[in-house]
Amino acid sequence: MPIINIDNIPYEVKEGKNLLEACLSLGLNLPYFCWHPALGSVGACRQCAVKIFKDEQDTRGKLMMACMEPVRDGMRLSVNDSEAVAFRGHVIGWLMTNHPHDCAVCDEGGSCHLQDMTVMTGHAYRDYHFSKRTYRNQHLGPFINHEMNRCIQCYRCVRFYKDFAGGKDLDVFAAHNHVYFGRQQDGTLENEFSGNLVEVCPTGVFTDKTLKQHYTRKWDLTTAPSVCQGCGLGCNIIAGERYGSLRQITNRYNGAVNGYFLCDRGRYGYEFVNSKDRIREPLVVHGPNDKANGLPVLQHVRNRMKPGKTIGIGSPRASVESNYVLKELVGENNFYLGIGEIEHELVQLMLKLLKEGPVRSASMQEAAAADAVVILGEDLTNTAPMMALSVRQAVRRMPVENVISNIHMPAWQDAAVREAVQEDKGPLFILNVVETKLDEVATGAYHTAPDNIARIAFAVTHLLDGTLPEVTGMSDEGKQAAATIAAALRGAKRPLVIAGYGGGSEQVIRAAANLAWALKQQGADAMLSFTVPECNSMGLEMLGGLRLESAVDAVLNGSAETVLVLENDLYRRLDQHTANQFFGHCKEVIVLDHLHNPTTEKANIVLPAGTFAEADGTLVNNEGRAQRFLQVLNPQGAVQESWRWLLQLGDICGHTHLRSLLHYDDLLKAIAARYPVFAGIDTITPPADFRIAGQKIPREPHRYSGRTAMQANINVSEPKPAEDTDTALSFTMEGYRGEPPSSVIPFFWAPGWNSVQSVNKYQVETGGPLHGGNPGKRLLEPNVNGQTKFYTNIPDPFIPVGGHLLLVPLYHIFGSEELSVHTPGIAQRMPAPYIMLHSEDARRFQVAAGHLLYFMDNGHQYALPVVINDTLQKGAAGIPVGLPHMQVAEAPQLVKI
Repeated sequence: MPIINIDNIPYEVKEGKNLLEACLSLGLNLPYFCWHPALGSVGACRQCAVKIFKDEQDTRGKLMMACMEPVRDGMRLSVNDSEAVAFRGHVIGWLMTNHPHDCAVCDEGGSCHLQDMTVMTGHAYRDYHFSKRTYRNQHLGPFINHEMNRCIQCYRCVRFYKDFAGGKDLDVFAAHNHVYFGRQQDGTLENEFSGNLVEVCPTGVFTDKTLKQHYTRKWDLTTAPSVCQGCGLGCNIIAGERYGSLRQITNRYNGAVNGYFLCDRGRYGYEFVNSKDRIREPLVVHGPNDKANGLPVLQHVRNRMKPGKTIGIGSPRASVESNYVLKELVGENNFYLGIGEIEHELVQLMLKLLKEGPVRSASMQEAAAADAVVILGEDLTNTAPMMALSVRQAVRRMPVENVISNIHMPAWQDAAVREAVQEDKGPLFILNVVETKLDEVATGAYHTAPDNIARIAFAVTHLLDGTLPEVTGMSDEGKQAAATIAAALRGAKRPLVIAGYGGGSEQVIRAAANLAWALKQQGADAMLSFTVPECNSMGLEMLGGLRLESAVDAVLNGSAETVLVLENDLYRRLDQHTANQFFGHCKEVIVLDHLHNPTTEKANIVLPAGTFAEADGTLVNNEGRAQRFLQVLNPQGAVQESWRWLLQLGDICGHTHLRSLLHYDDLLKAIAARYPVFAGIDTITPPADFRIAGQKIPREPHRYSGRTAMQANINVSEPKPAEDTDTALSFTMEGYRGEPPSSVIPFFWAPGWNSVQSVNKYQVETGGPLHGGNPGKRLLEPNVNGQTKFYTNIPDPFIPVGGHLLLVPLYHIFGSEELSVHTPGIAQRMPAPYIMLHSEDARRFQVAAGHLLYFMDNGHQYALPVVINDTLQKGAAGIPVGLPHMQVAEAPQLVKI
């Protein structure tokens, strides 16, 4: 490794880095603006100037920009040289010439990278006292506020939005010294990752509009490490609360999962925690013979649990702990998974393939390093948005690697590399039933029915390994697609195959596994990624249980009378007619949930369950990584974790093995002991008795305004701080002020680094893992020693059926997820219900765009307005999944029009 001398002190640094990265990785304070660890260097702001010397005899040196200089062995430089310090002071003076003096009212005040760098350079007083340049701000939609007067022209926003995230509607406009970053006209930013502008921008140009609606200074937020509930990828987040309401979600860096970014659903879909529809107190519907009005609510629950006739229904959005305790409470033979038949079959198959197959499940950061990608039956932007962002980086990586090897250009030289690469992209092939947003960067995009997608993938597998079955009866287009994909994959060293629940097809899942396994046998370091529907779909399937349809049968035939429903709206799992029949035959329905929904309306007893912000728990993401979310606020009313309600119920019911689980750590150990697949789940975060220098880890920074201010909206007298007996975190600013273990970092802050840029102080190297390793524990690893058993049952080609259409599911990032739709901004952006047809099918059934199309399923008639899309497979109809108040048949299936 190279040795460089900084201010006459030798340091060992990593090869291939630039000087700015090296200095920051060494813990040195060197100001910067335009550089970002995920975006590379462009040398636009000139703020990171250092003095570089030829050798020991050179006393004059030369000013160079640290972000543009590669490290070299024997290099000598000075950060503290007087000329470099003066130059950096002049640069910040120029940048501040037109910046307004509005720190006191700026949303970023006190957590602003520009403030930090200004202080770091010693720029305490303004030299410019004349009129400042001003701009008109734009309306950018429900998520982001725009204040262009604060801009310092670092170009980070457009580099992230356009170059990194693929956005089209934000750009830079310039005339002489007027540079404007915004849209061509007012309007909602269209890109699904636009919220990252808030953290990417080093000033207050782009700020969080949802925080502005209930604003508080960042240092007055109580924060905790958490996990996003928006999909199955498990992105790490920091949840911030004030006065008992959740105020903001920001990115929590995890070098193996989401890195520096979040999608907009994950960042802004948190308002369900503050919803007016929250269940705050227990609700009991008393029968005519019920005379126990004075009993505690859990006594009512116990009295209505019929021995031998009580079943529990789990949930993929409830924690592993809550599902486990419910299963123990009702018994293994009475616990049902609480997901639809198709979803269960798909996730069960994915789990089997990841446990028994020889190919590793790729994390999002591993996916971004792939050199060839095949996506089968999945619209990633809408089902797993951050995985789509990883694919965009993978597509760019291959030509970049070719460029840097041919012209010896370091990858971090972003502008130069992009100029050399131009529009070249690595191999990406997408096979889906309809167009996706990633089609624009794909080498090839093919739109066909799920069975045909599987057939093409099986054909590619045969071309890679001739011993596997040949696919007969292929169309010319299918043959050409298979040949093109196979040719591109033969030379790949790190190919990635992605499939999942989006297509609703088991055959596509099997074909994806076959393809990844064949690539592995060809010597490639192949990877396989599956998407799963919800935040704990994989954890629920790992825990195991009976099918939801069996629960319906048990109630209808009278073998079950009392049903405990855990954080689950069964009207999203069953069609409304089956759900109505199910609840109509239940004698007692007991529901634990956060929000009122159609299922709680059928309940006899409702217990208020804590959301992720009010609870501690564990989720398992799509790759099998178990991650912990920790409580950030004390709930209002009687709200508590579902697992705590169930443990208390188990105590009342006399379950001795549940009664012994006195503490959260005991519960985690019980899960790990009972189910070997969860081994190590109790070590993800430190235990509750963990202390550093005898102190807990504070949820509040020591800059917090004071304990008196915590409840100032109620009473200015100092209240007794809440106690947390479940974790090593405290609910105050008192505690250890150093760096905590990576899994329980509640906020990123370092002396002189008050903004999110302070994350570099917590990393082994900039852009690398956190000190102590990235949070979470992988529970699933490939079976490299087992014999690979390829699937040989190839589906028949899809042929449209007269008078019928194949319903296929379509997902939307805004609208398909159950909880985020309770956020006004999310609700504003979700589509209205529709059915999508190819224009030829529309003519066949004599309907036009906007007309109602009627179809039958199980004797029930549905009607939806038509949307025309000619990229859709002929003979198929796209049905949006999960939209509120849209009860339609399960997809995929063939329905009569």
